[in-house]
Amino acid sequence: MKNTVRTFQEAKEKGEKITMLTAYDYSTAKLMDEAGINAILVGDSLGNTILGYDDTISVTMEDMIHHGAAVARGTKDTMVVIDMPFMSYQTSTYDALVNAGRLMKEGRANAVKLEGGASVCEQIKAITEAGIPVMAHIGLTPQSINAFGGNRVQGKSEEAAQKLIDDALAVQKAGAFAVVLECIPAKLATLITKKLDIPTIGIGAGAGCDGQILVYQDMLGMFSDYIPKFVKRFANVGDAMKAGFADYIKEVSEGTYPAEEHTFKINDEILDKLY
Repeated sequence: MKNTVRTFQEAKEKGEKITMLTAYDYSTAKLMDEAGINAILVGDSLGNTILGYDDTISVTMEDMIHHGAAVARGTKDTMVVIDMPFMSYQTSTYDALVNAGRLMKEGRANAVKLEGGASVCEQIKAITEAGIPVMAHIGLTPQSINAFGGNRVQGKSEEAAQKLIDDALAVQKAGAFAVVLECIPAKLATLITKKLDIPTIGIGAGAGCDGQILVYQDMLGMFSDYIPKFVKRFANVGDAMKAGFADYIKEVSEGTYPAEEHTFKINDEILDKLY
């Protein structure tokens, strides 16, 4: 059954956990869809994991559309959410609406995600009123990394914690169908989850959220530039890939690959006429 904003809300009401992972290409998305993941986020984290940037700031609308459409082609039942990149929605409500529309039309998204709380509620309201589902994102918002002064846990003081609660309630009121809570204390995330009618999706926010999301290269051991505290390695795919690459290099170098079973035949009589 296709996962939608309605199935997200039903999961919240039934107490069923929602599962999300990032993906950026057709083949990975297809595997996740077949595994039964509820939703894929085509995250601007592709700036780090795919494009090799130090942050997400340099990611463009064209990047998100290109990778989003590839993921959409690989999914059948999974909801596809595409990140709105830096400065695609902060400049004006008009820009936010136009760019959200591009992600839906050209990127084939089922929903879009943007970062921020009360400061972006005008954009969330306009986008949702146009019939585009919006997932909000508060806490550690990577597009604001320069303002935060690094990857820091958010909401640890009374004032900061209250602001996160206020932001969560504000994005819900503006029309968001779900909200990502990133890098905030687990007990605070649980409190926010209880206060909201819409689902919360945690990343570094504890098990009290309605769902969880991870960057797939992190949880499969494929990205080692840095490993956040909240990441669990569910498989060491990176090690398996390196071993496979090394075996390939060895066999090609030794001339043992390709072997006869990997080649195509031609009639010797035809070959004799070519000399």
